[in-house]
Amino acid sequence: MKLSELPRRTAATVDAVEDQSPNDAIARRLRELGFVRGERVEVMAAGPVAREPLLVQVGFTRFALRRTEAARVQVLLDDAVAGAVA
Repeated sequence: MKLSELPRRTAATVDAVEDQSPNDAIARRLRELGFVRGERVEVMAAGPVAREPLLVQVGFTRFALRRTEAARVQVLLDDAVAGAVA
């Protein structure tokens, strides 16, 4: 699942950040900000216009991301949430 598709206030874990080209600056920056495999992530809120930007918490830090940026982050739902959805 993509981070941009994650429902608000749903805990997930980062699986990967997708590179769209070699030396992808945005993907590299996302990794530098802490979007790395195994890190806990949650969408806290969405903006009022076109639901942009997304307020995303990774670890204990919050960032505002465009939906196109959030779509590059692949996440896995936490076990408790995945069991409730299934």
